Amino acid sequence: MAQLFEGVRVIDMSHVIAGPLTSLYLAQLGAEVYKIEKPEIGDVMRANKELIPTDTPTGFCALNAGKKSLSIDIRTEEGANIIRSLAKECDVFIENFRPGVVKKYGLDYESIKKINPKIIYCSISGYGQKGLWSSRGGYDQVIQALTGMMMMSGPENDSDPTKVGFPVIDVAVGMLGALSIASALYRQEKDGVGQHIETSLVQASLMLMYPYTTDYLTDKKTHKRLGNKGYSGSPASDAFRCKDGWISTAANTPTQFKKMMNVLGLESICSDPNALDLDAFNAVNEGFVVAKDPSLVKEKIQSVLLTKSAFQMEIELNSVGVPAAKVRTLGEFLEEASSGVNINIPLHEIKNNNKLIKTSGLGFILEEHTQKQEIKAPKLGEHTAEILQKIGLTNEQIEGIIKAGILK
Repeated sequence: MAQLFEGVRVIDMSHVIAGPLTSLYLAQLGAEVYKIEKPEIGDVMRANKELIPTDTPTGFCALNAGKKSLSIDIRTEEGANIIRSLAKECDVFIENFRPGVVKKYGLDYESIKKINPKIIYCSISGYGQKGLWSSRGGYDQVIQALTGMMMMSGPENDSDPTKVGFPVIDVAVGMLGALSIASALYRQEKDGVGQHIETSLVQASLMLMYPYTTDYLTDKKTHKRLGNKGYSGSPASDAFRCKDGWISTAANTPTQFKKMMNVLGLESICSDPNALDLDAFNAVNEGFVVAKDPSLVKEKIQSVLLTKSAFQMEIELNSVGVPAAKVRTLGEFLEEASSGVNINIPLHEIKNNNKLIKTSGLGFILEEHTQKQEIKAPKLGEHTAEILQKIGLTNEQIEGIIKAGILK
């Protein structure tokens, strides 16, 4: 079956997570991705230690499966010339160096555009391409601190900053990069034009906080730290302790709230003017539940749930239309999800040498197209000769530049 991006050729001059995730989407959907890496060193993700020494550890494989590795020193004139020659034949160019770095080697957008006017050039950075901060190195946790994300995370009544427990911004900017490139490829195919795309960790962070970002930019409205509360602010949209763990519930609307109170035997709350704003609760057009005394409502709910099983409550509440889930670890959830009985997640396998890498796929299911099967992540420089031959270099020329130390 034909892949969505079959025939699309991509130069990927990025490393770690954000840029490689961008090109992973393209590679898994059929594009031919040339991953440019430092000779002898390669992408920093290759350095992750495993029981059996390898330069294709699990973390690297998950981000680079299906790509081809070209190990070359772009700091040399010969190395940069090779990238330019390759760019003439490619559709997309991705880089995530600090602004200004690639320009020193003639590999910036304006230079590449001169030799390939149709190129789609995607620059991924920490702080964007302009401004006094643009030269700073951008890392996920630092951008979380800068943009306010750390101050929105953590316990409700705690003033200490709390980082989201995984590289959420790195992953988000990879998705934005892939989406923007896919959009530009449509324009390229339709109108025959290329363009420069900029995305950054800062932009991704603001998109992750989009409702709150919009509230502040429009009305200077700030939001208090919610802890485990839901966005709605409903007193029954929170995490509660049970006798065998925790449960998170999302009884956001009056209809959902009434159903949850019925399950818990707390129907009286729904008519208590000291607990709820009854005008809002009984309005014809339902909004979110507004508590007059949030602590009182939460205390009553919590007292009942302490006597209940979180697992059983998950079943009972969902059965009457109240979203709820027992709090699990990632491992616990994946063990349940892997069976395919309770939920259909397109788990994906990458056969890499003697190891089977299992991933959660690309995050969506396509009816008529699937991501590549039977693929693996490349060893450092594995496809160097093959790629150089595509741009017309002879074996003698390739051997010569290997001896010169430009390639691995």
